[in-house]
Amino acid sequence: MTNKERYIEWVAAQEYVPIFMQPWWMDAVCAGKVWDVLLAEDSEGNILGAMPYLLRKRAWFKYIVMPQQTQIGGIWVDSSVTGDKWKTAEVCRALKEQMDTMGLAYYYQQYLPGSLCVEAMHGLGFSTKERVTYRVDDLSNLDAVIDKFSKNKKRQLQKALSLHADRTMEIEDFYRFHAQCLATRKRKISYSREFLLVLERKARRLGQCTVLSVRNADGEPYAAAFLVWDQKYMYYLIPAINPAFGDSGAGALLVLEAMKIAREKHVLFDFEGSMDRGTAKHYQQFGSTPVKYFSVEKYYKPFFRLAIWFQKIREFKFR
Repeated sequence: MTNKERYIEWVAAQEYVPIFMQPWWMDAVCAGKVWDVLLAEDSEGNILGAMPYLLRKRAWFKYIVMPQQTQIGGIWVDSSVTGDKWKTAEVCRALKEQMDTMGLAYYYQQYLPGSLCVEAMHGLGFSTKERVTYRVDDLSNLDAVIDKFSKNKKRQLQKALSLHADRTMEIEDFYRFHAQCLATRKRKISYSREFLLVLERKARRLGQCTVLSVRNADGEPYAAAFLVWDQKYMYYLIPAINPAFGDSGAGALLVLEAMKIAREKHVLFDFEGSMDRGTAKHYQQFGSTPVKYFSVEKYYKPFFRLAIWFQKIREFKFR
């Protein structure tokens, strides 16, 4: 049995594993690429921790990076290890030793908020960097949620009274809409149509996604978002807002309606993180709470740092 097959069985037996680390998610976001799993075991062969990863190759370099549209990765430990700092460190050490034999040039993953693995990996020589996502943890009282919105967002909701939200937009229509919104700003979409179709199809089969859109009375879309969720969180994964209707309040209504869906699913709402100051300020105006998480990184081959620098100049995309 391969590591991946064992991982699938292990995940199925866990009480909770984040959507971004589920085998079906990795299948979707790594379609056409290579993903695998490293496993840490006890003396009896029981899995104590796992690290699913996307392996990429460029020229003679091999490296691990986050897949597209995937906020969280890294190491997930078994429930028998959770909360135990010493056991977590042992799991991380075992996985680190396996990575050392892979001939990697570079490693980069983003770990779950509160993960004890971050400190353990730092102690093993990896660099860590603080990142921030924004969450709304209590959706039980929507009036109380809206009351925490900024005055600006409340005004935008008033402007959006003539608009309505629905979940009827097809995924291909969403892709075209997102591409058009970006083109208006002279930007290109960062993922392919095929990538989104595969991800949506797999998530829809499990009942873990929807496309939410905000439209005017004639049915013209002003804003839309692709939402995904697991047993604990809904992620505001891919939002798209037509800048031509930026003053319509559609963006604020889109977020509120997404929160309503999260409430229906009895999960918390996660804006899916942003290190962009403008986007972060936008999310904070919805009464969200900043939540820290960390990236974990290591250059196994120092020359790779220079290669990344040159590739970034040429707008090379590692994902």
